[in-house]
Amino acid sequence: MARLLADFGHDAPPLPGPPGTASREPRVFRPTSPRGPRAAGRGWAPAAAPVATWRMTSDQAPAFWPFIPTPALPPTGAQMGIDVTSGAAFHCDPLGWVLRPDVPITNPNIMCFGKPGTGKSATTKAFILRMMDFGYRTLILGDTKDEYESVCAFLGVQPIALGAGLGARVNPLALGPLGHGWEQLDAAAAQRRAQAVFGRWLTLVRALVGSQQIGEHLVPFGPTEEAVLRTALADLVGYTTGATHLVETTLPGLWHALDNPSTELVAATRHPSRGEFMDSTRLLRDALGQLVNGALAGLFDAHTNVHVDWLAPIQSLSLSRLPKEAVGIALTCLGSWGAGQREVLSRADQRVVVRDEAWRQLRLGPEAVKAFDADMRLSRGYAGQGGDIQYAVAHKPSDLLSAGDEGSVAQTIARDMLHLADIKILHGQGPKVAAELDQILGLGPLAVDAITGWARQEPGRAVWQVGDRMYKVATVLHPLEAALANTNRGIESAG
Repeated sequence: MARLLADFGHDAPPLPGPPGTASREPRVFRPTSPRGPRAAGRGWAPAAAPVATWRMTSDQAPAFWPFIPTPALPPTGAQMGIDVTSGAAFHCDPLGWVLRPDVPITNPNIMCFGKPGTGKSATTKAFILRMMDFGYRTLILGDTKDEYESVCAFLGVQPIALGAGLGARVNPLALGPLGHGWEQLDAAAAQRRAQAVFGRWLTLVRALVGSQQIGEHLVPFGPTEEAVLRTALADLVGYTTGATHLVETTLPGLWHALDNPSTELVAATRHPSRGEFMDSTRLLRDALGQLVNGALAGLFDAHTNVHVDWLAPIQSLSLSRLPKEAVGIALTCLGSWGAGQREVLSRADQRVVVRDEAWRQLRLGPEAVKAFDADMRLSRGYAGQGGDIQYAVAHKPSDLLSAGDEGSVAQTIARDMLHLADIKILHGQGPKVAAELDQILGLGPLAVDAITGWARQEPGRAVWQVGDRMYKVATVLHPLEAALANTNRGIESAG
């Protein structure tokens, strides 16, 4: 029968063996008691450890065990340290992550939170230094404590210092690259550019005016004030008359145009008389005048006279010489100026824009929060060009939520702003602040325990939230980076 089947290309099945003779596979692991091997030094326990049993689906598991099922990130971008859960190297590549469908983020913005001394500055400086190897440059929009001075000196760049009595000026109403080649634009292109430029200017002036107070109330800024400002700005730069070359203006120039209105400005803003124009714009003019003659005097009241080398690896604008009450306003002006300078970019010009002490700007009021919110959205670029990594640094989430009263518009915008940064770096915090982070970001108990315990045991440890994924990362510094990132020099020198 076997030969017959073989003639047709078949093999006869083997005869089954007698019952009970089936061979068993060899054991891979030796059996042991749940209490451990019963031998000296082998960890034997007299009682079995209580073990909780959980039954869940693969979709539910990440909510209970976020650090176990989290997929690894691709090894591209700056190598920041060690993913302690897996033991693998952890890389950060924000713009690269946005382009990958397997990484759940839609913008490259980063927000870094942490108590003083937990390694925020070290992580930030390590990130910007390592991203330079991939062609990224850095712009520090307001170094309030000269923390980046050592990094600038190491890279051979002199920071631009702003302060009363210093010669440096930055004009937040600069036209920026969008003002170039205006004479070559058709009507539709000129209108699109004008909307972008005037929109940026109105956001800035609204934030500056809205930060001024009348007793306990902020100066109101409504549609009437916006129409007056838009008309005045269009007249000052020559857009109203259809000029082929726009003339740059300044905040004092805007204030003088409102304080001494022309007949055309009064008529264009639909005021019956000059007297009614002066009455309806009194608060607006007084608020601008207080800024020009007070907090902004000698800082942002003239045309930009500093040379910014955009090809240098880093550029920093220092605000350490300003009084504390003027820092928030200065950060707002620098934010608008920086946004204007980055509106037209080549795809090869990629930059990390660091916004340190961001909470100082947000505490100015709802309009300042809106201005910061607009700046954070620049990570998507302008007209399909460029796109920066916006990197904001703060101590705790309540710094953002202090922008207004509970349930106010400012606080709502600030809370939503946390979601404009799909990457959060959460350094060590106390239990109360960690609970705030959990409430806002939905971290879960394991992440909260890591922030309040593991992350506080050594500087540089942090929970990285990348979209809805979380990673325990320990930043590893080169000795040179550790020296540049040292923020305890003042304390050490005092000792």
